[in-house]
Amino acid sequence: MQTSIIETQKVSKQYAAHLALDEVSLHMPKGQITGLLGPNGAGKTSLIRIITQITRADSGVVLFEGQPLKPKNIEGIGYLPEERGLYKKMEVGEQLLYLAQLKGLSRADAITRCKAWVEKFDIGSWWKKKVEELSKGMQQKVQFISTVIHEPTLIILDEPFTGFDPNNAKLIKDEILALKAKGASIIFSTHRMESVEEMCDYIIFINKSKKILEAELQEVKNQFRTHTYELVYNGENLQTPQNTEILDDRIENGSHICILKHPSPMGRNELLKQVMQQVEVVSFSEKMPAMSDIFIKLTSEN
Repeated sequence: MQTSIIETQKVSKQYAAHLALDEVSLHMPKGQITGLLGPNGAGKTSLIRIITQITRADSGVVLFEGQPLKPKNIEGIGYLPEERGLYKKMEVGEQLLYLAQLKGLSRADAITRCKAWVEKFDIGSWWKKKVEELSKGMQQKVQFISTVIHEPTLIILDEPFTGFDPNNAKLIKDEILALKAKGASIIFSTHRMESVEEMCDYIIFINKSKKILEAELQEVKNQFRTHTYELVYNGENLQTPQNTEILDDRIENGSHICILKHPSPMGRNELLKQVMQQVEVVSFSEKMPAMSDIFIKLTSEN
């Protein structure tokens, strides 16, 4: 097993009559982006609040880099909550410096780092503006800077792209990947499955207070593969190959686009061989399941 940044052992949390987490055991690999997924109310936020020590688990153990989680570990964590928490009446520069110093930076270091991030995000002209004067996207940039300014070992991002247009979403995505490349471990909680596909190395799925899936992204996709293939070919209509079902066969731009389902992944070479005896093959590829389809399937099954 890979080295963990976070590991939980039978962690449970109860709020009055609601069981938020039910003996959840999992590990989040160090130096990777872990997608923490699940429907609303599944228990994701409760788990994040325990890791950030906003609340405590009722039972179970949380390990940070292999050792029991302690108050001092907060210095090594950056948390971007879904419900943002900037001070609306404070100026941007004043607020960033204040939050950076709360994370343990000296004022001199805070000024240097804040200026660098503000320049990188091209919001220097907003330094003296009050937060309430900023657009939602600009506020998000300020919140993101305050999350990573102290170069934390673990970064927790809860719906980090909310409020961003495509250009700014790409900017933040690139910065997240750059932070990972520098060695940061990242927990990424989102309902945007296309972002999960693009960014995550590891997946943890929680539903109804329980962990129901944990694996590397590619392992998850392999687990839910449907052995469905897309064939683009030229020629007459394809006759159904042996042990195969044709789900669709249509013509686009002069070529056939055919969707085939074959029961065994071991038989795809034989399937391609049969196809090539009938038609001119332009391309042949397996259609792997999208994370959005996997999300729906896991949610409906559980």
